[in-house]
Amino acid sequence: MSNNTKASKPPALGQSAPQTSGYSEAAGSHSRRAFKGFNPNSTSPNEDINWNNFTMRQRARMLYMGAPIATSAINTNRTKVVGAGLVAKPTINHKRLGMTPEAAKLWAQHTEEEFSLWASKKQNCDSIAMNNFAGLQQIAVVSWLTSGDVFALVQREDPTRLNPYSLRMHLVEADRISTPSSTGIMLSGVTDGMNEQNKNDIFDGVEVDSKGKVVAYHVCNSYPIQQSYKRKPLEWTRVLAYGKETGLPNILHVMSAERPEQYRGVSYLAQAMEPILQMRRFTESTLMAALVQTYFTAWVTTDTDQSEIPFNEVGSDVVGKDGGPKREMDANENEYDMGPGTINHMADGEKITFGNPNIPTATFDEFCKSIAKLCGAALEIPQEILLKEFNSSYSAARAALLEAWEAFKVRRRWLVDDFCQPVYELWLSEAVARGRISAPGFFDDPAIREAWCKVRWMGPVQGQLDPLKEVNAAEKQVNNAFKTRSSVTLEMGGGDWHENVSEMAIENQMLADAQVETKEGGSTQ
Repeated sequence: MSNNTKASKPPALGQSAPQTSGYSEAAGSHSRRAFKGFNPNSTSPNEDINWNNFTMRQRARMLYMGAPIATSAINTNRTKVVGAGLVAKPTINHKRLGMTPEAAKLWAQHTEEEFSLWASKKQNCDSIAMNNFAGLQQIAVVSWLTSGDVFALVQREDPTRLNPYSLRMHLVEADRISTPSSTGIMLSGVTDGMNEQNKNDIFDGVEVDSKGKVVAYHVCNSYPIQQSYKRKPLEWTRVLAYGKETGLPNILHVMSAERPEQYRGVSYLAQAMEPILQMRRFTESTLMAALVQTYFTAWVTTDTDQSEIPFNEVGSDVVGKDGGPKREMDANENEYDMGPGTINHMADGEKITFGNPNIPTATFDEFCKSIAKLCGAALEIPQEILLKEFNSSYSAARAALLEAWEAFKVRRRWLVDDFCQPVYELWLSEAVARGRISAPGFFDDPAIREAWCKVRWMGPVQGQLDPLKEVNAAEKQVNNAFKTRSSVTLEMGGGDWHENVSEMAIENQMLADAQVETKEGGSTQ
């Protein structure tokens, strides 16, 4: 080995280590000016997430109720992910079940009608009889994204003459899933606990065994700061995640995880919460400053005490103290009103000094859009869709729609896997057990059961800025075998191509019959 290529050796005992090595001069540096004071401590998902969830939930709900950007982000997801409701289209594996395509189609039609009997009526599927299944989906999405997760309890009621099924779903907000307290007081900052009977750990209401597997959820009868339950003793109900005999879920947990071994979800708005809050404050202060500038207020000063105030000078004919008109300032002598056409009388020696607010009206729109871009990037919703403004080019607008739709499809998949599909399988199990649906081998073989449970969930499709261009592109894709007619029909209209063909055959026959009748009967004019 030459002198110029000597291998590096570790420092000898007593010698200092090299000062520059890898990330110590980059993201791991403690000496670079940019990183001084930037020393976060990230621990387990339980401590990083669960210990802060109570605060984040309250803030997220407040922003959803009072910040237009947050409202748009949540409601846009609800509209695109669920829309009017995801519809179940059974697509059983007829080959695995030994059925002909025709028989499978008849079975699917019958099952779809039977499921609609349960899902379309709020008194049939909702334990509190407030929403049908589509409404439950919408509430689940809003609650999941706002609070971080949402739960659905599986409940049973006696069938009725109009509803042959016992299955009911009860949505429970994230706050009520909490760790039981031995004192009978729910403390918002305490999320850890232990089941004294089996020594299982409980993380913010989620009980796990020694292997970390979720085995149960603890549901409280109240919210942490609910006023009406202060005089009622708090009670927690332990709900097994799955039934011991059936293996079916007793409670559904809808959430999206961002870290391994994470048992509770994080609000969808968490990463964009600070800029959304600051933007709300900025818009409110700018609006108030602009509003103040439009006020015309007169200030009257006198050298002597004026016992009478001219009638209705402050825009009110309600008598206040001293026989004069009632005003807001009557409550405090040191308060004065500002408003359109307001006249305020000041005491002897009092003066008024106005500030000169600098309203950035020229850059207000640009600034708000810049913040919307940052928030949209974190929320996976481009600015155009977040603000519902499409003033850019066709290509840019279409790219924004395509980008957003990828995120909507992911969230729809999560909702289907965590909520819609499990509910459908619970319903189908009862329908087969009651003999309303014929499914041989359903309870005998898990593989056969899976073949019967296959279903496609149909929902809103991606929007089109120029339908003609979209159709022409789809036609070329089909002609070149890039896509099938079924896939294009599903993407563009959410329908079923085979059903469309059947319907078109009937319609074409009806049109042909009508034309024959017209020719035989002569002119209808």
